[in-house]
Amino acid sequence: MSERTPRVSIGLPVYNGQEFLEETLDSLLSQTFADFELIICDNASTDATQEICETYARRDDRIRYYRNEQNLGAAKNYNKTFKLAAGEYFRWNSYDDTCAPQYLEKSVQELDREPGVIVCYSRTMLIDGKGDVLEYYSDDLNLRSPSPRERFRKLLLTPGWCNPIFGLMRSRFLAKTPLIGAYPRSDRTLLGQLALMGEFSELPEYLFSRRVHEKISTEVNVSERDLAAWFDTSTRGKLIFPRWRRYFEYIKAIMTAPISLVDRLYSLSYIAGFALSNRKWQGLAGDVSSMLRPGARRQE
Repeated sequence: MSERTPRVSIGLPVYNGQEFLEETLDSLLSQTFADFELIICDNASTDATQEICETYARRDDRIRYYRNEQNLGAAKNYNKTFKLAAGEYFRWNSYDDTCAPQYLEKSVQELDREPGVIVCYSRTMLIDGKGDVLEYYSDDLNLRSPSPRERFRKLLLTPGWCNPIFGLMRSRFLAKTPLIGAYPRSDRTLLGQLALMGEFSELPEYLFSRRVHEKISTEVNVSERDLAAWFDTSTRGKLIFPRWRRYFEYIKAIMTAPISLVDRLYSLSYIAGFALSNRKWQGLAGDVSSMLRPGARRQE
C-alpha cells in the first residue's frame, strides 16, 4: 500500500464468510472512488476465509488482512477494524453485503459538500442468499435537523434495520464514541450517540445491498443469551441485561455529548418516555426472564 493516507477506510469484520466473501470483495474493489484502504479482520475463521482474503490481498495492495488467534466476539472485531483505520472517512461493510460501484463516490461527495453531516448512507436493497431483491428499503433516518434533540428523538422513534451503521462516517466523530458495544442491538445505540453529534444524510439511490439469509446473527442466535455471546464471547454463561444496558449507554451519551443543557434535558426526557412506555417497559422486564431462562427466544 502507498504510504499516503487514503481518504476512506473500509472495515470488513468476518468470521467463516467463504460463501459470500468474494462477491463482497469484488463489489468493494470495483468502486469508482478508488482512494481507500480495506481493512479485513478475520475472527479466527475455520473455513476458506483466510485463503480468500490472502489471495485478494496479493492482488490489490489496498487490502490489509489481519487474523485473530481466537474469536473475539463480533463487537471487538468490528471495533478493531476502526482502530486500524487511517482514513478521514470510515465505513463498516459486512462480509455478505455488497455496494453499487458509485456508493463511495456519492457518499464522499455528500460529506465533502455538507460539513454538518457526519453519517451518509444510501437506501437499501434487502437481498436473499442468491442475490435476489426481497425489498427496496428506506430507513427514514435522513436526520438533517440542526437540533440534536430532534435528531435523537427521530432516531428513537424510527424502528428498522439500522442500515446507517454501514454508512460513510466522519472518523473523528466516530472516534468520540465507545464504538460497537458488546451487547445486542448496540448498533442502534451507536447511531443515537452519533445523532447527538451531527446530521445524517440518506442518499435517495439504492446503492447498498444487505443480505438476509439463514446464517445472519439474528437467525443463528435464537435466544438473548446466544446473541449476547455473539457480540462478546466472554459473556457466554453470564447474566447480562442488554435492554437496560442500552438505556444506560443512551443516558451516558446524552450526559457527555457537546450539546446545550436544554437539548440534554429534552433528550433525557425522550429516553425516560421511551423506556417507560408500556411495550418498552415489558421489554425491560423481559431482560430478566430471558437471562434466567437460557432457552427463551429473544424479544425484539
